[in-house]
Amino acid sequence: MSSLLRIQGRIGQRTLLLTTAAVPVTGWAVHAVTLHRQLAVTRRDPLTGLLRRDSYTAHARRLLARRDDLAVVMVDQDHFKAVNDDFGHPAGDAVLAATAARLTAWAGPRAFVGRLGGDEFAGAVPVPAALLERRLAQLVRMLHTPVVLDDGRIVDVAASVGAAAADVLGTRDLTVLQRAADAPLYDGKYSGRPYLATAAHTTVPSINGRRAGRPGTAAWGRAA
Repeated sequence: MSSLLRIQGRIGQRTLLLTTAAVPVTGWAVHAVTLHRQLAVTRRDPLTGLLRRDSYTAHARRLLARRDDLAVVMVDQDHFKAVNDDFGHPAGDAVLAATAARLTAWAGPRAFVGRLGGDEFAGAVPVPAALLERRLAQLVRMLHTPVVLDDGRIVDVAASVGAAAADVLGTRDLTVLQRAADAPLYDGKYSGRPYLATAAHTTVPSINGRRAGRPGTAAWGRAA
């Protein structure tokens, strides 16, 4: 990650707007373009390029308001601490970047994908419910593909996946859908299979953002 991105990532929107007071009118057009680019950087995670949590949430909610054929997908890296311990933190960063790239490629151009923090990712993905099982099985295969580091070392990776379909669960509430997708993800953690939320998962309480209890889940498509 370049020093420029690190610096830009620390510049808040308010600070950037305050700097405009000292810009001559004749230079405003050029400065406006630079300002827009700097603000765009602050909305994205500098390591993965994905939307940050707040920006992802805003985009996902707007998309949910417009569409019924939408799935909220939650992804959590498996054994990530072991990657950092065995290969070093730069390798861990490479794994996170690879996961982000794979999730983005899988989700497609009409989706919104974000890094929620650490090794947790989310996506709001337009996909018909009839195709969701097959699509998620494809995603798991992609996320289980080894990552080749710059020095040639190979890191075996895996991730747990949970999803909630808005039309199946009958809600467009992003908070409800994320909680519903998160619950089966952790019920099936390390299983190598994607898990799809049922109606029971919409009422699962959470503790510090995590679900409590283990309701029944629907699972399918063991990844190769």
